[in-house]
Amino acid sequence: MPQLIWDVAAERLYESGVDHGVLYPKDIATGTYPLGVVWNGLTGVTESPGGAELTDLWADNLKYASIRAAETFGATVEAYTYPDEFAECDGSVELIPGVKAGQQTRKPFGLSYRTKIGSADDEDLGYKLHLIYGASANPSEKAYTTINESPDGITFSWELVTDPVPVTGQKPTASLEIDSTKVNAAKLLALEDILYGTAVLTARLPLPDEIVSLMTGDAVVPTPPTFVAATGILTIPTTANVIYKVNGVETAAGAQDPIDGGQYVTVVAEASVGYYFEVGVPYSWMFISTLE
Repeated sequence: MPQLIWDVAAERLYESGVDHGVLYPKDIATGTYPLGVVWNGLTGVTESPGGAELTDLWADNLKYASIRAAETFGATVEAYTYPDEFAECDGSVELIPGVKAGQQTRKPFGLSYRTKIGSADDEDLGYKLHLIYGASANPSEKAYTTINESPDGITFSWELVTDPVPVTGQKPTASLEIDSTKVNAAKLLALEDILYGTAVLTARLPLPDEIVSLMTGDAVVPTPPTFVAATGILTIPTTANVIYKVNGVETAAGAQDPIDGGQYVTVVAEASVGYYFEVGVPYSWMFISTLE
């Protein structure tokens, strides 16, 4: 049995900072978070679990058992500013461009942000992705003060409450944490392409089951589509566990209708749930028709 050793430099870990904030307004109809927008000016997120209190049961003048209440998750978000899309989440609706009315229905949302992981040997050892689901912002104060000899930017603050989402085989949760030092790098990059978007993919917040499926899934290589510029004919290949979208629309395999001359067409491959593309694998193509 190995002897315990304290203060090994590589094991003296710490977390610091907060960055890469992204807001994901919730689509109420589908229960998904289909669009992510950058949250600039994020200065702090304080996670505040609650509940889980123990209630003792007594019988025969003895402690019979203890029952623990359900745990809840809340947070406090602080920032110098917030994206326009957060207005609805904060109870505001734009009546006309530049004019907003407050005290409106508050829209639920998801949130992601990063914290850095450092060690005694390496201050940039890695990072953690923090994902929050089913969040709702409570009404909060906004304190405006005069500019004086020590000016400072106004810091906004919101208290968040959450409704957890399902997790297969576990209790529902409102928070996930992904450690970059412990997960597969290619799978992490595939997840970040989903969270942050790419030149051809819209940023979105995947639900926990999709993330688990991705992190335990297999790599897949998309077969490139073929295109004959002179005829304008695009042919979508058949590749297991790969979805092809033509100009943003999911498209079945086979030859497509001719593309008019001078028109561009963009094809994007997406890995099915539970699969991912290795780093550097091409997954988007653009063609132009020369059909006369």
